[in-house]
Amino acid sequence: MEKTSRIFIAGHRGLVGSAIRRGLEQQGYTNLLLRSRAELDLTDKAAVLAFFEQEQPEYVFLAAAKVGGIVANDTYPADFIRENLEIQTNVIDAAYRSGVKRLLFLGSSCIYPKLCPQPIKEEYLLTGPLEPTNRAYALAKIAGIEMCWSYNRQYGTQFLAAMPTNLYGPNDNFDLKNSHVLPALIRKAAEAKAAGAKSITVWGTGTPRRELLYSDDLAEACLYLISLPEAEFAKLLTADEPPLINIGTGEDLTIRELAELVCRVVGFEGELLFDTTRPDGTPRKLMDVSRIKALGWQATTPLEEGIRRVYENVKEMFLTSV
Repeated sequence: MEKTSRIFIAGHRGLVGSAIRRGLEQQGYTNLLLRSRAELDLTDKAAVLAFFEQEQPEYVFLAAAKVGGIVANDTYPADFIRENLEIQTNVIDAAYRSGVKRLLFLGSSCIYPKLCPQPIKEEYLLTGPLEPTNRAYALAKIAGIEMCWSYNRQYGTQFLAAMPTNLYGPNDNFDLKNSHVLPALIRKAAEAKAAGAKSITVWGTGTPRRELLYSDDLAEACLYLISLPEAEFAKLLTADEPPLINIGTGEDLTIRELAELVCRVVGFEGELLFDTTRPDGTPRKLMDVSRIKALGWQATTPLEEGIRRVYENVKEMFLTSV
């Protein structure tokens, strides 16, 4: 990409999109195309086509999505599959029709089977049943991968699908009903500390393992991938396998260990209680990141440092909420 290339970030206000925007701005890219949902509803096919025809983006980061934790996915499956399919279909098709040079579609590690061999290789896609609580979301993302692959094969596009592991960072969702595990733990620990509580309750048994990636590291990986030299990028877009690449740290820890780390960062010294009536979700989701490492990229933000950055950014909000 040139510093003046026309770059559309779909979902630039979210956790992933805002990190990509920061990364691009820090590297001196000056021609970013940004639209809020009020300005451009990505579920509106006609509006998306009109935007692409008018603005003619050269590169697209498709980070817009309806996302949430176990409760949200399990409670609103129709919303998750419908909205994500609409967003992906509209943006990917419009990108093809307007001649976009490269598109990077952001998915999720939940696309892989629930009981996948560990660490999870890209080739394990569609080799077993999905985690039931987020199957609707996962199927939508799998459809997005298939769209990228199909458009590449039929139309010669250069659309790549990147699957990040569990993400955290600035602009995360801290709503206890809809958030993922790490922001929920940060909020619980911060509010318990402020209120002088003696304990916090963690959902599940605490035994599932999770890999966590700081959002700015993901953004760095996305910029690295979309800027690969032609020969290197072409190797990721072969006709005989999906244009899919994992992004993660290659390391994980248990939910109990994660909760203990959050409490240490926040300074909450109370007891951890585990509500075993709540679902655990997938037992383990450790990504095999050998493919992206072979291309020359790896994550650099230690988990404790990343959690500290997030907490310092939001702690005032939780001090005033109790």
